[in-house]
Amino acid sequence: MRFKTKYEGSSFSELLATENGQLFPRFDLSECAPGQLQVPHGTTVLAFKYADGVMVGGDRLATEGHRVASRDIQKVYPTDNHSVIAIAGAAGPCIEMARIMRVELEHYEKIEGEQLELDGKANKLAQMIRANLPAAMQGLVVVPLFAGYDLRRSAGRLWKFDVTGGRYEETEYEATGSGGLYARESLKKTHRNDVNQQEAVTMAVQALVDAADEDRATGGIDVVRGIFPILNFCTADGIERVSDQEIESVYRTIIENRFNGRGD
Repeated sequence: MRFKTKYEGSSFSELLATENGQLFPRFDLSECAPGQLQVPHGTTVLAFKYADGVMVGGDRLATEGHRVASRDIQKVYPTDNHSVIAIAGAAGPCIEMARIMRVELEHYEKIEGEQLELDGKANKLAQMIRANLPAAMQGLVVVPLFAGYDLRRSAGRLWKFDVTGGRYEETEYEATGSGGLYARESLKKTHRNDVNQQEAVTMAVQALVDAADEDRATGGIDVVRGIFPILNFCTADGIERVSDQEIESVYRTIIENRFNGRGD
C-alpha cells in the first residue's frame, strides 16, 4: 500500500520538508552572541585519483577552540556503493549532512528505479550545502569533499565545494580543513594518477602525517590508543576501507625513513 503525499518528486529532503517540516534539521543561532558558540570541528580530509579510482581519507581529531573535542571522530562516509563524502567544518551539521546525503541517494533509487549519475550526486550535495548557508553565516560552516567512481565514464572523479554551494571538479587531488593546505602541499610532491593501491595508501598517510606535523588541529596517527585515519578506496567494485594494520605498517615505514634521514 502506498501512502498519498503532497510531494511527488524523488528528493528525500524536499519530501521531508513538505510532509514533516518539523523533523528537517535546522540550526537557529540568532540568539547566540558573537563568539559565544563553541562547537566541535572536524579538520583535515583529502581525496585524490589513482589508477583504479579514487582514495578518500581523513584524520580522526575534532577540536573545540583549543580543546580536543574527540580523538576518534568519523569524517569519511560512504554515501552509496560508488561514492564517498569527507566532511570538514562544524561536526554536527557535517555528520547530519553526510547521513541525509546517503538517505537521499537511497530514496532516489527506490523512486526512480536506478542510481543517480555521479554528476547528479555532486549537484545534490551542492544544493544541501547551499541550503545550509544561513547557518554557515553564523559559524556552522560545512565544507565537504565528494568523490566516487563514475560507472558511465569508468573513472574516478572528485569535487570540492564552497559555503555557497559552488562545486568545482578537481582533476588530480584536493584537501580541505585546517590542515588542508599542508596535505595539499604533500600531495603536490607525491601524487600521480597512475599509482596502485599500495602507493595510494602511502601517499594518503604521508599527506595526513605532514598535515599533523604542521597543524595542531589535525590528529596524528595514535599507535598507543590505536587510532588511525579512515581511508577508503572507491572503484568499479565498490568501496573498500583500508585496514588499521596496513595504515600502521605504512606509518612506521614513513617514520623510520625520516629517522634514518631518508624521508622529507
